[in-house]
Amino acid sequence: MADAPRLNVEFLTSAATLAQCPPQAGPEIAFAGRSNAGKSSVLNRLTGSRRTAKVSKSPGRTQLLNFFDVAGGGRLVDLPGYGYARAERAAQAKWQESVNEFLSHRDALAAVVLVMDIRHPLQPFDLELMEWAHPSEMPLLILLNKADKLKRGAQGKVQSSVQKAVADQPLTSVQVFSAMTGQGLPELVAILERWLAG
Repeated sequence: MADAPRLNVEFLTSAATLAQCPPQAGPEIAFAGRSNAGKSSVLNRLTGSRRTAKVSKSPGRTQLLNFFDVAGGGRLVDLPGYGYARAERAAQAKWQESVNEFLSHRDALAAVVLVMDIRHPLQPFDLELMEWAHPSEMPLLILLNKADKLKRGAQGKVQSSVQKAVADQPLTSVQVFSAMTGQGLPELVAILERWLAG
């Protein structure tokens, strides 16, 4: 997929708290998801670089808010993954607090991409984030990653079931994606570019 669309990004900085976040400059799109949903792989496929986000066999390595400047304006923000059972509860709570503060109080936040494993969608914290986004009138893209693990028919069934779950949320959309094969990449890039353009 040498000619596949992608976003050109450059790492800016990391922050442990909202207060440490860089000055706001243009729209920001946050990427959220469970620690094993493949969020880092999605970001690397999106940017065409394996070095954008750290991919580890041990989930939960993203413990900071990581900011990336996008060529042409705006930023991507890689949020700490949630649901990492092997992390200490105190550490989990601290990461979650920073995520909640960012989502609730970052004025530049324009949209959220919620990465789910297509085989295990709509986990409890996924639902919490969805329930926050709707009343907050925050555009939300549910990205059903790891689609390569299912046949096309099964992919469609999961997508339909998730779409039914958000049928009353006009700002929420659902897309099938595979960080492994690049399935859905052009559609994802188009959505992000539209959001970043404001």
